[in-house]
Amino acid sequence: MSLIEILGLLAAGVAGGAINAVAGGGTLVTFPTLLLFGTAPVVANATSTLALVVGTSGGIYGYRKHLGPVKRWLWRFVPVSLVGGGFGAFLLTRTSDRTFSKLVPFLILFATLLFLAQGVVRRFAGADAPPDSARGQSAVWGAIAFQLAVAVYGGYFGAGIGILMLASLGFIGLGNIYEMNTLKTVLASLINLVAAVWFISSGLIHWPKAGVLTLGALAGYFLGSHYSQRIAPARVRQIITAIGFVLSGVTFYSEFLRR
Repeated sequence: MSLIEILGLLAAGVAGGAINAVAGGGTLVTFPTLLLFGTAPVVANATSTLALVVGTSGGIYGYRKHLGPVKRWLWRFVPVSLVGGGFGAFLLTRTSDRTFSKLVPFLILFATLLFLAQGVVRRFAGADAPPDSARGQSAVWGAIAFQLAVAVYGGYFGAGIGILMLASLGFIGLGNIYEMNTLKTVLASLINLVAAVWFISSGLIHWPKAGVLTLGALAGYFLGSHYSQRIAPARVRQIITAIGFVLSGVTFYSEFLRR
């Protein structure tokens, strides 16, 4: 690799890790950067996944003080995240990226709008009901089913899964944005971990590029998770919403408008 390529991948890793720590969508930085430097699409997707999942440890460490309050949710979401992530990775090695990638702009935009309208939707979804009530249980089971779909998508491509999960987590009664980000970071890391193991076994990783991206992602995840906690919760929500709209706009342009 040339020095320019190393610096470019390092910068992409930092940016991707920081974006994932705050909201999600770092893949939309690392994946195009790998393509820019001549990496085949499927290999680029697999390499990006591995780099970001290793870098997630920096984000988990940054959110470590919020792990306690979200432990009760982990047993509900971890199994479907593992199963869905594995199935999504399997699909990637068996199907074309093109068809599924066309769904990415719609998924990110939909999740961003949900996140923006969380308060209204939660009341209709029953998220404000007690967890042991019928409406509360329906909201939880709906979130678990949604998490399975997110995990399949995450194992396949993964851009924007953080925003999708933040939208879902808000509907089950989680209101602390830092706790939501902690749970989102843990679940995203598990989804990507299962996918990365499958990609490694399939020989799809470009190891030198993965190493450079990983170094950047470690720094980006830590910086993003650490400094985002110094910002007021309302401001963090505004940043997440802005990231969602930007990512959806970029992907709509890339998929449908650019000629």
